[in-house]
Formats: sequence, C-alpha cells, structure tokens
Amino acid sequence: MAHPDYIRRKAVRLRIERKFTIDEIAECLALNRTTVCYWVKDIYIPQTKKQSAARQRASDANSARARETREEAHKEGVRTYPELIKEPTFRDFVCMYIGEGSKRCRNTVAICNSDPTVVVLGSKWIQRLGKNSIRYSIQYHADQSIEDLRQFWSDHLPIDDGQINFQRKSNSNQLSCRKWRSRYGVLTVSMGDNHLRSRLGAWIDLVKAEWK
Repeated sequence: MAHPDYIRRKAVRLRIERKFTIDEIAECLALNRTTVCYWVKDIYIPQTKKQSAARQRASDANSARARETREEAHKEGVRTYPELIKEPTFRDFVCMYIGEGSKRCRNTVAICNSDPTVVVLGSKWIQRLGKNSIRYSIQYHADQSIEDLRQFWSDHLPIDDGQINFQRKSNSNQLSCRKWRSRYGVLTVSMGDNHLRSRLGAWIDLVKAEWK
C-alpha cells in the first residue's frame, strides 16, 4: 500500500524533532511498524535514560525467563535419568557426548566425528530425545569427492543425501604432503534445542557423579 508523501515526512519529523521510537511513530500515525522502520531506519536517535532502563528491564526479564526454562529442563533431565539409563547405549551416548560433544552453546546439541559408528549413535539419540530437525555437515579436503562422501554417509544415516551440507577445510590446499586424513571427512550432527541441551547437562552431571 502506497502512503502519501506528507505521511512519510511527518514520520521523519517525529523521529528527528520529537525523538519518537519506531513503535511510537507507528502508533501515532496508525502505520505498519515495518513501513515506519523502512522510512526512518537510517535516522539514529540516541536512547533516553528512560528508554535504556526499559530496554534493560525487558532484557533482564527475558534472561530470567530463559534461566527458569533451562532450570526446569534440567530438573526434567534429573527425573527422567533413572529410566533412560536402563536403556542400552544411553550411557554410551552421554559418555560419548562428554568426550566428543559440543559444549560451546547452551542452545545446541552437536557431536562431531569421522567414525560413522559414533555419528550414527549420536544421531539416533539426538533424534529421539530432541524435538527439532537434525542438521548434518561434513568438513572435507579439496581433493576428496563430494559425491563419494555424500554416498558414504547416506548409506550410514537414515537421511536423504541432499540434507548433508559440505564445508571444505580452509587449509586443504596446503596439506599435499600429509600422511593422514579422515577418509570420509568429519561429520557434525547437530540440533538447535535448548530444552534438550539443558536435559543433557543434567544427564552429564549424573553420569560424572557416578565416576567419583
């Protein structure tokens, strides 16, 4: 929908002269927020102390909600552990994650390995325990065949070969004299799922406690 020029000019004046936020302009002129943002996005207005305080309160509230959600998921992990640990390979999966799993992001569960046995076990449990889609990514050398790698991993994992992403190693061309490499690349299986990541944290803690 096209708007008259005078409406756009008024939006700009409200932004510059009265330091209105995008939401305030949209409400004042009964406009779509996206339209207002497009008109005034390049006009920087420093936040007032009131606006900064409100933003900080909102951020703190979001952080508190996220922390509460993680804590509830961790408690759920503790509750479900006694039954899960009875199942074959569940402890293997948790121990494998302790050694090979990604710990960098509390919102993502990921295992990276060149051994298909490890990847298949990790994929099986992540798929079963999580609620989102699994992502597969292969890191490979420049002289390796993408088609061979795709075929190899598709034969081991219950996925369409089109689901696998490929990432060439940045130093691949500098390793012409290397004597060893991962024959079929290194595959990462991952899922963005903060609920699963928190439960997994509980299972890791419980397994480690048994080692003491």
